[in-house]
Amino acid sequence: MSRRLPSMNALRAFEAVGRHLSFTRAAQELNVTHGALSRQVRLLEEWLGQPLFERGNRRIALTERGADYLSDVGAAFDRIAAATARQLERDERRLLQVNAMATFTLRWLIPRLSSFQLGHPGIEVRLTTSNTPLQDLREPYDVAIRGGPERIPAHVAQKFLSETRIPVCSPKLIEQRPMTHPRDLARHTILHSATLPDVWSQWLVAARIPDLKPAGSITLEHFYLTLQAALDGVGVAMGPTALVADDVRAGRLVMPFREPALPARSYFTYVPDGCADDPAVRSFCAWLRRIAEA
Repeated sequence: MSRRLPSMNALRAFEAVGRHLSFTRAAQELNVTHGALSRQVRLLEEWLGQPLFERGNRRIALTERGADYLSDVGAAFDRIAAATARQLERDERRLLQVNAMATFTLRWLIPRLSSFQLGHPGIEVRLTTSNTPLQDLREPYDVAIRGGPERIPAHVAQKFLSETRIPVCSPKLIEQRPMTHPRDLARHTILHSATLPDVWSQWLVAARIPDLKPAGSITLEHFYLTLQAALDGVGVAMGPTALVADDVRAGRLVMPFREPALPARSYFTYVPDGCADDPAVRSFCAWLRRIAEA
């Protein structure tokens, strides 16, 4: 049975414009002129008999039906791209593109990644880092790792690692100024991360000392810098248990208090629908769950 399909060039033009919400950026991506791209989108709208975009003086927006159509077209292109990649790479080393948060990558994923490579020599992991929400991420990926749970359209989400947050510091700091009760933090410097500005105040409330004034306070731009400062004995950081587990086990960090432990978001894999059945993707996600359970 023959399929009733519009022009592939028109579909590619619509998908790129809808994804970028910009004719200029879409034209640059597809290496065509703005006018040629606009004509292709108009042809598709005429073929469908309905507008797909609301056009203003300086911006465009998808219509409701345009947004629905983009979701389906984008998912179809993902499946086509995945199928094409599998054919091209059938006799070659499989490239797996993984995008994860920077601190998680540095503190948890990289130290464990060699075990995946040893078990899957035919898969080459290309690892990039970003904290950008997936809806705004422009670089391609087969698997993304973010906090969750989140409902992201056209993605399969699966939890693989949980954690809580609790104070951590260098053992030499404990030797210099012992801590047996949360009130002892008044003699120490507290390390803050600009990306988690409220976590210490939440913990102090949970510890029933909301008005505690530490001896000092330092705020660092990124969370991995905060943990490094704790390792170097600068002060006490609020450590996510999953990301400091290796340092605690090795004795580089200690947890002066076992409670309270603040709940934290879990880590999830987010896989585009078109990649969900890819054997390399499934192997990587299964490996993450096994390592996390261990």
